[in-house]
Amino acid sequence: MSRKSNRIDMCSGPILPGIIAFSLPLMLSGCLQLLFNAADVIVVGRFAGKESLAAVGSTSSLTNLLVNLFIGLSIGANVTVGHTLGSQDDEGTRDNVHTAIAISLISGILLVGVGLLFTRPLLIQMGAPDDVLDKAALYLKIIFIGMPANMAYNFGSAILRATGDTKKPLYFLSAAGAVNVVLNLFFVIVLHMDVAGVALATIIAQCISAVLILLCLCRMEGPCRLNIRKLYIHPLRLRRMMQIGLPAGIQGSLFSFSNVLIQSSINSFGSVVVAGNSAAMSIEQFVYISMNAVHQAVVSFTSQNTGAGKPDRISRILSSGLGLVTVVGLIMGIGVNLFSGPLLSIYSADPAVIAAGRTRLLWVSAPYFLCGLMEIVMGIMRGLGYALTPMVVALSGACLFRILWLATVFTWFPTQGILLLSYPVSWIVTALIHTLTYLYARKHHALFRKAAA
Repeated sequence: MSRKSNRIDMCSGPILPGIIAFSLPLMLSGCLQLLFNAADVIVVGRFAGKESLAAVGSTSSLTNLLVNLFIGLSIGANVTVGHTLGSQDDEGTRDNVHTAIAISLISGILLVGVGLLFTRPLLIQMGAPDDVLDKAALYLKIIFIGMPANMAYNFGSAILRATGDTKKPLYFLSAAGAVNVVLNLFFVIVLHMDVAGVALATIIAQCISAVLILLCLCRMEGPCRLNIRKLYIHPLRLRRMMQIGLPAGIQGSLFSFSNVLIQSSINSFGSVVVAGNSAAMSIEQFVYISMNAVHQAVVSFTSQNTGAGKPDRISRILSSGLGLVTVVGLIMGIGVNLFSGPLLSIYSADPAVIAAGRTRLLWVSAPYFLCGLMEIVMGIMRGLGYALTPMVVALSGACLFRILWLATVFTWFPTQGILLLSYPVSWIVTALIHTLTYLYARKHHALFRKAAA
């Protein structure tokens, strides 16, 4: 197999088969990455008890709050590399690649400091139950020590996605995921390390995947080849990367902030409901990551075709993305509800925990395809180079809406179901607004205006 055989030509040929070929390895890669946390949750839930399960599962919203700002910059890296590759700007591509990897390492080091200093105070502010707090803080502090590797992997995989290669990250995560599962079992069952053991297993696996992806970039042919000894930050490339990625990161962080508020409300129901929601969140993330793979494909396809000056393909990318994400979301969202009992029992044998988890899956996973529709239109906008508009729309349509929901509807009807209903309603509102902004963009974007002329 040649080196180029793993890459998909995004600027010519049928679009839907290309998006499917691009998305499938991403779906598998994302699911393997989720297995890092799922393995943590399953192992502690089965072998350490519901308090440890709640401690590990309740930290995801806080982790995302602190990490998503920098993950947004990896979206900027994906789009900028896609633009320069599409326009065959080799020098620009080299600058983008080296700038992206340098930023990933710097952001990872910053996250280590932030995580070690602020995780416990933030958990207290979130109202983490007393029987969960110490274990949750310990788990998070160890996780944040591995952030440089986490960032390096995410930025490196963003670069590979921009080239059309989604298979190598899958291979790397397969190796790291196997190591993670084995170490989880060893540290918890044999060494009795509880949450510290699963956290340590996760960061060791992340280091393996980061090293593999950096080695891959160092051995690549062409303008995406990385030279670790010559890492540098190109100011103009960084500015463009931040123009696209920083709004996406801010959006992700504020989304996570609204989820932190929701998690705080869930915490008020006690550790049993927290544990049930933790298990359900672990399951529903597999649905989300599968739909998000289609979103990432749409961003990459749109950015390369924008760089290549091919506006006629953008509408076909949008329709293909919407159709595919609807099929994926409905099949997986309904599927996890049909098999909610057996799936949740993997995490805990406690009937009360399983009942709480079923409630979450019903309100969030079944209508999850609505979130996919929202993200596809947002992905088209990002691929076109828009950054602020998708951020403002998402923050007003989803984040602000959820905060208002907590302050009004949930205050009037303080049940778990009413709390979770805020998710599907916010997805509908945001998807509609995104669609209006896309229609406006088609009339005013230089690419479409040039084609019309």
